[in-house]
Amino acid sequence: MAVFVVVIATFDWNRAKPMINERASAAIGRPFAINGDLSVQWQRQPGEGGWRAWVPWPRVIANDISVGNAPWAKAPHFATLKRGEFSLAPLPLLRQRVVIRRIQLTEPAADLERLADGRANWVFTLPETGEPSPWVLDINEIGFDKGRVGLVDEVLKADLTVLVDPLGKPVPFADVAGASFVPQDASAPPPRDYVFGWKVDGKFKGLATKGEGKVGGMLALQDASQPFPLQADVAIGGTRASVAGTLTDPVNLGALDLHLKLSGASMAQLYPLTGVTLPDTPPYSTDGHLVAKLQNPGGAVFDYKGFNGKVGNSDLHGDITFALGAPRPKLTGKLSSKLLRMADLGPLIGVPSGGGAQAATDKSKDAPAKPKGGKVLPTQAFRTDRWRDMDADVSLEAARIVHDSKLPLSNLSAHVVLQDGKLTVDPLRFGMAGGTMNATARLDGSGAPLTGRVEMHARRLRLKELFPATEAMQKTLGELNGDLAISGAGNSVAALLGTATGDVKMLVNDGVISRSLMEIAGLNVGNYVVSKLFGDDEVKINCGAADLAMKNGVMTPRVFVFDTENALINITGTANFKDETVDMDISPESKGFRIFSLRSPLYVRGTFGSPDVGVHVAPLAARGAGMVALGVLLTPAAGLLALIAPSTTDENACGPLLEEMRKPPKAPAPAKGK
Repeated sequence: MAVFVVVIATFDWNRAKPMINERASAAIGRPFAINGDLSVQWQRQPGEGGWRAWVPWPRVIANDISVGNAPWAKAPHFATLKRGEFSLAPLPLLRQRVVIRRIQLTEPAADLERLADGRANWVFTLPETGEPSPWVLDINEIGFDKGRVGLVDEVLKADLTVLVDPLGKPVPFADVAGASFVPQDASAPPPRDYVFGWKVDGKFKGLATKGEGKVGGMLALQDASQPFPLQADVAIGGTRASVAGTLTDPVNLGALDLHLKLSGASMAQLYPLTGVTLPDTPPYSTDGHLVAKLQNPGGAVFDYKGFNGKVGNSDLHGDITFALGAPRPKLTGKLSSKLLRMADLGPLIGVPSGGGAQAATDKSKDAPAKPKGGKVLPTQAFRTDRWRDMDADVSLEAARIVHDSKLPLSNLSAHVVLQDGKLTVDPLRFGMAGGTMNATARLDGSGAPLTGRVEMHARRLRLKELFPATEAMQKTLGELNGDLAISGAGNSVAALLGTATGDVKMLVNDGVISRSLMEIAGLNVGNYVVSKLFGDDEVKINCGAADLAMKNGVMTPRVFVFDTENALINITGTANFKDETVDMDISPESKGFRIFSLRSPLYVRGTFGSPDVGVHVAPLAARGAGMVALGVLLTPAAGLLALIAPSTTDENACGPLLEEMRKPPKAPAPAKGK
């Protein structure tokens, strides 16, 4: 027995390395090697009671360990270890149990690689065995001083290096996550302490990535019921995420329960990271509670609850859910806002924000296309390819909306649905200028080109609130009412309007028009026309009525008249939205015995961007028969009468004009001498 003890104590364990390397290589299907010294030290364990304290434990120390890589991998080794040591309890071996109190690893390193075809070097081809092994492995603790993990992943377009270091002493979970953090599952055991710190540097999804954080101990990864503590502060491109919380069943990625802060230059930048289609917005930030069920049978579900955020200068609050499932992921949510700026809301309805990533990347392929050749209609293409990547059902309520500091909006209600490439906004409703605006939009991006239909209804918009800077308008009680219903096909606003077919109807009563009003509105053409018609005077408008027909992008007035205190103004011609040209005549007719200086009609010709305005050299045919011309507009006039709100008993100045237009036409008296 003494000889056996002496032999064991003095045995050169390096002689056993070839056998150990061979058997380990066969077990994992990869080359395994202890390249350095291998030794065994025998030590008694003072913590053991009774006679067991006299039984020495072998302490195994191995230096320079390596695990080979897959044949196609670039790195020479899958993993390396400068030094590994552990103590083995001998008595449990009699019961086929391998009990290791602690494994200490010195400078572990791993290089993970995955190809575009899905092959990954962390997937081992293990030899097939018949019956499961009767041996049980029990490791109490794993420790290491510092480690490194490299990841080159062609699927995720990632090239990252992660460095891990012990924290020195454990950090309580509440010290990092905060005392206010309330776990979603109250029955779960309390999270363990943070044990390791980590740093990451490199690229993810092709974007510069840098971050740091803390995690729990290695053994906490093995307990599926024990929440694993996780904390991270990471910047990926222009997006920054800060999380603190837990990961349940880390080995199988069971669930997440995190306090999440997210911010960035634009929500659109989240698309390459998450696959979630979001608009190009101004800078944003959010702070909320993220709960994720990663092993849900129908696909992972992410709930972002009770978040508070900002988009530009607008506040947002609410709950959103993102579910991964067939046939497409789906985003649902209910959002609210106290103050919403239209410049921030614009991207939700396809209007560029002018800020965020879009402004910073004007030279990129996603930058708004600028109209060419002096054209003015937006030519930025809708990203319909992204519409087919996911579905959505999101509603938004906002108490106050700022479009212009002098024209606030209120009580916004919007419901956006994206289903199989078809985008619906129904309703889009808000208060404006003392009245209401109701709109619906349906855009079908499932095919090419995109097809769309838009309907808008304006009711009882007060003119003095629409034009608060016009002093004369503040004396009026006039209102604007209107309807719009058009449909078209094309992948931009310009293309849709260039093919549009539908109707536009509008009534304005008891208003005022002047050169100064046109200047405030920025309408140079209107400024010239008003100057020629009325000079510098403010002129009262009894009624303005427009019934405009659109067909294949060409707008033609059925009715386009203004009844002023001095004259009746009739507008005819066309506006072509396909080539952005206008060809219209503006014909004034004096009323009664009032003196009206302009005797010839005006014309507006040319392009939307650079129109030419002037006075016809000679009067048009049939001058003096303006009211007769109105008589042939009986049917359109009947349609416009519906815009006079039936709920009000107030007199409407448009009523007499429309009734006059409905009367049968009368031929003018023959000219003398004819």
